[in-house]
Amino acid sequence: MPSLRNEPELGLPSPQGLIHDIAEQAFSRASGAPLVAGNDVRVLLDGQENYPAWLAAIREAQRTIFFENYIIEDDEVGRAFAEALAERARAGVKVRLIHDWLGSLGGASNRFWRELEAAGVEVRCFNPPRLSSPLGWLSRDHRKMISIDGRIGFVTGLCVSRRWLGEPSRPLSAWRDTGLELRGPAIGCLERAFAQVWREMGAPLPPALFTEPSTIPLAGDVSLRIVADEPNSTGLFRLDQIIAAAARRTLWLTDAYFVGFAPYVQALRAAARDGVDVRLLVPSTSDIPLISPFSRAGYRPLLEAGVRVFEWNGTMIHAKTGVADSRWARIGSSNLNLASFVGNYELDAAIDDERVARKLEDIYEEDLSNSTEITLTARKRVRPLRPRHVPASPPGSRSSLGAVRFANAVGVAAAASTRTLGAVESSIMLGLALILLAIALVAILWPIVMAYSIAAVVGWLSLTLFLRIYRNTRQRELEPPGNARSGLPE
Repeated sequence: MPSLRNEPELGLPSPQGLIHDIAEQAFSRASGAPLVAGNDVRVLLDGQENYPAWLAAIREAQRTIFFENYIIEDDEVGRAFAEALAERARAGVKVRLIHDWLGSLGGASNRFWRELEAAGVEVRCFNPPRLSSPLGWLSRDHRKMISIDGRIGFVTGLCVSRRWLGEPSRPLSAWRDTGLELRGPAIGCLERAFAQVWREMGAPLPPALFTEPSTIPLAGDVSLRIVADEPNSTGLFRLDQIIAAAARRTLWLTDAYFVGFAPYVQALRAAARDGVDVRLLVPSTSDIPLISPFSRAGYRPLLEAGVRVFEWNGTMIHAKTGVADSRWARIGSSNLNLASFVGNYELDAAIDDERVARKLEDIYEEDLSNSTEITLTARKRVRPLRPRHVPASPPGSRSSLGAVRFANAVGVAAAASTRTLGAVESSIMLGLALILLAIALVAILWPIVMAYSIAAVVGWLSLTLFLRIYRNTRQRELEPPGNARSGLPE
């Protein structure tokens, strides 16, 4: 019987190749997205880099524009995009636009959308409130993407608002955010992702609008996945879990609306306890005030396990990025909370490329220079050195793991300052106690008001269930067996 040393000569896969194949299979099955090679990408920072690149690409469109964003506001930024889209539509380009009802609520008037439609832009609003679906508003289209002519696309965390450019007159600094410019075969995945949401609001896109995948030329050497999550699919959550388990040296995360979700928190804690340099950068103040206390309530279990937590010192950091082991990177719309993982339509690019990963690491270190590190106490701090400077050791050896742990103990903090974690949990519990007390007082003082309120809610829910039963029955009667409406390119 030949020895294992002769296996490569017999044409059998090497252990390293087998492990790589298994990892790729796990990533693809977990995310529901294949790895697409042959792309060129460019990381874009903030509104100053993203908006000009978007507008330039839109103005060069010749055939199709697919534009999808959670927030589009009627301000100088929104009007610049509206004018560019309207001009292309009048020139004969097929322009399709999706905005979320809740995201754009109050930001743009009906007149704003009517003017776009009058110019030839086809506009659809995702999930406006309906009496027949009392809890339907919980699911949102949180994606931010653009695809143009099957030639160029953008996957990003930025919305369309002057908040991303700042307001010097007040003064308010620009929001910190990250996006990705993309060229190559992965553009076909962007078109398919847009069509997925478009058909949820009406008739599917005509097949003629899609770019034939075989006609999209190779543009570079970057491999990536377009993870197009829909409610309850949890593709990115499963992928992030695997990355957290696979990371050996570093796992650096930036998130705008972090709210600790137990399975993911446990994955970060396990990585940190195993010697991985895990860092989380979040805003110090949020445009959604309720988020900050709930976010801080999740710091303690992370800090106790050795995860380093930083808060951005600027107006708002809105980026949703991750980078691990100078190899894997993620940029997109998904936040580290239950709404993004389970409830929303989200879109992210998961990139397998060392050049892009190192670029994000450099950006991350720059961001930490404008942040405050949160510690449990003034004395109890974890200060990791960057593990990529630790002398290399054979993969999985005790010496390599020990070197990372030693670096975690003696390194120098990168944050501009530090602050100890206060009693955040107590303030949240106090708020909940006051709310419950107020409800109890209303029930005691005005019992008829409480009774009518409960009756109205229960009656509404029962009517919506009857309506749903009727619609499901009618749909089965009207649709022929096996008739499926996909609206997606094959």
